[in-house]
Amino acid sequence: MTIDKAREIIKQQISFGSGYNRNAVRLLLGEIQREHGLQAGDRLIEELNLEQVFGLRPGTDFTRVAH
Repeated sequence: MTIDKAREIIKQQISFGSGYNRNAVRLLLGEIQREHGLQAGDRLIEELNLEQVFGLRPGTDFTRVAH
């Protein structure tokens, strides 16, 4: 998945704003981290303010979510 596509999907998930959407974002971040590295995931967390919105912190390894 491209980072741009992940950004687009995460923005949609933010607009819904439930616990289920938090889990969807965690899955997306895991995929991005596997394909593009931890730093790419951290950039999305910071750019989209995911720490404030869903409590997702930079530096967290999401690659094992749902595995």
